[in-house]
Amino acid sequence: MSRQGHLFIVSAPSGAGKTTLCNAVLKALPGLEYSVSYTTRSPRKGEQEGVDYHFIIQDIFCERIESNDWAEWAEVHGNFYGTSAKKLEKTLNSGKDVLLDIDTQGAKKLRSRYPDATSIFIMPPSFEALKERLAKRGTDSAESIARRLEDAKKEMREAASYDVVITNGDLSVAIAELKQVIAEIRAA
Repeated sequence: MSRQGHLFIVSAPSGAGKTTLCNAVLKALPGLEYSVSYTTRSPRKGEQEGVDYHFIIQDIFCERIESNDWAEWAEVHGNFYGTSAKKLEKTLNSGKDVLLDIDTQGAKKLRSRYPDATSIFIMPPSFEALKERLAKRGTDSAESIARRLEDAKKEMREAASYDVVITNGDLSVAIAELKQVIAEIRAA
């Protein structure tokens, strides 16, 4: 019988560096597949369809909720995000490990559906650092940043429910820690 893939769930407040960390780990660790989420939000500058997200309209997203097409879905910052159940199952059943970066709501749903998954929370070094990162990013309005910071407070309280918490103060250290966690689970 072939090996079942392992699911790695990574969550963080917006601006904590989750996407940067996940991209670095995906480049460094062979055989780790990234699960591309679906979203109803507009693409940010430089984001590519099918690489960063699958961008779909809200009506289609909601139809897929009704059809139970999502392994998890959530409304975050006024937009919908979801993970295709079919794609996730197919990848895990093929023996490939999957890296999924999702919000805390989606992570909670996936952890109950996949109890063997490893959940990893990326914590910013401080709330002030998070504020600075969001402002420097230059992709969000002041109103959007304020909403993301309010959500970040709630999300950071969820960190204790994760298997592993990594503080992203020094990017190279955080990348090394994330790679080590994944390597240890894969070797077990």
